[in-house]
Amino acid sequence: MRSVRARAALGATVVVALALAAAGLAVLLVLRANLTGQAGLQAEVAAREVAGQLALNVPYDELRTGDEEDHPVQVTDEDGRVVAVSEDLEAISGTGTDRVTPLPYSSGGGADDDGDDDDGADGAGPARGEVSTEDPDFANGTATVDGDRADYRFASVEATNEAGVTLTVHAGAPLAAEQRAVASVRGAMLTGLPVVLLVVAGVTWLVTRRALRPVEGIRREMAAITASEDLSRRVPEPGSRDEIARLARTTNETLTALEASVDRQRRFVADASHELRSPIASLRTQLEVGAAHPELLDVPGAVADTVRLQELAAGLLLLARLDAGERPGTARLDLGALVHEEVSQRTGDRIPVTVSVPEGGGFEVTGSRAQLARVLGNLLDNAERHARGAVAVAVRTRGGGVGVEVTDDGDGVPEAERERIFERFVRLDDARTRDEGGAGLGLAIARDVAVRHGGRLTVTGAAGERGARFALWLPDAR
Repeated sequence: MRSVRARAALGATVVVALALAAAGLAVLLVLRANLTGQAGLQAEVAAREVAGQLALNVPYDELRTGDEEDHPVQVTDEDGRVVAVSEDLEAISGTGTDRVTPLPYSSGGGADDDGDDDDGADGAGPARGEVSTEDPDFANGTATVDGDRADYRFASVEATNEAGVTLTVHAGAPLAAEQRAVASVRGAMLTGLPVVLLVVAGVTWLVTRRALRPVEGIRREMAAITASEDLSRRVPEPGSRDEIARLARTTNETLTALEASVDRQRRFVADASHELRSPIASLRTQLEVGAAHPELLDVPGAVADTVRLQELAAGLLLLARLDAGERPGTARLDLGALVHEEVSQRTGDRIPVTVSVPEGGGFEVTGSRAQLARVLGNLLDNAERHARGAVAVAVRTRGGGVGVEVTDDGDGVPEAERERIFERFVRLDDARTRDEGGAGLGLAIARDVAVRHGGRLTVTGAAGERGARFALWLPDAR
């Protein structure tokens, strides 16, 4: 079954069917036990009535057994021989013997085979003229009375007559009422169970259909969004506060994030095309002029445009790898040593860089040496571009990790722009000239690399009246 509604209806129906079957079986068992107990009680009463007569030494052929059809009676002696039966009893089972013909006895009913009148004076055997007070034995059996065969519940009660003979009275009570009641209840259950299951299946189907109606609306809208590629559309959110409403809200949040990601990607492609077009056009112009007039070829300008184009391509390639989920390396490296190495290679900087790294080390981090070196280089390039006369780098341990602060004495970054400068291809107004400003990728790359290394990159104002402080934090390798 591919339908959730069908599976829910089937599941509910199966569960209800099992529950009703178990409950019905329990009801039938309890009902049968109660009715069988009542029949046993009736059989016990009948048996004790006959046993009382035997205790009074009533002759066997004069025993009053009541209604023979309702309470067939069979009396046996200690050896299991039948000594008396109720009138019209033709067959019996369940009492230990199926004989229904009494053996001939003396008219007194108390003599044994040798005619001895032993009365048990030695104290052996049960008391004379008494009915046993112990709980009777019960058994189910059948009896045929006057040609009618039926099921009975038999009770066996012992009695001792005045001659000291122990007799067992087997009296039965009919089980017809119990059988009719159980059959009626079973028939009602078998008739009502399919109706109940149909009702349960129908109600479950309707309730599930109503509950899943918003899901179908979400599915249709998502299909329409997929077909139209219009990520500005949103799925309908039901007014309820259940799981489906949360699903709709989460879907819309996902669509919002997807739309923003696609917009960023489109802007990225557009900005990348724009940034690449400028150095390529400048380089082509210079080469065309040089081809026509070699004496006018601006070789330094062509080299600068080529370098700028190379750096831009490298930055775009790194961003593409980061967006694709490239994981940082797992090498351990000393961030203080990396700072010294990067600064020592910057021989052409406009402003010398002051480095502050405490002795003793302890600045180990885990990650990609090339990517972290790129971060430091981008931060230093940004500081050199905006500084007036001083650029400083400080390394220190901080908050369970290693911090690197790059400070310049330039005009600083307005507080409202401090997050925006980490977006791709963003350059503030004072850094938009292509001669002095970059393409707007350096800080974006630096933050992406820091985040993927489990760290962070922020910007604040410098301690003095002007300037900016870029703070890089990475977790300690330990």
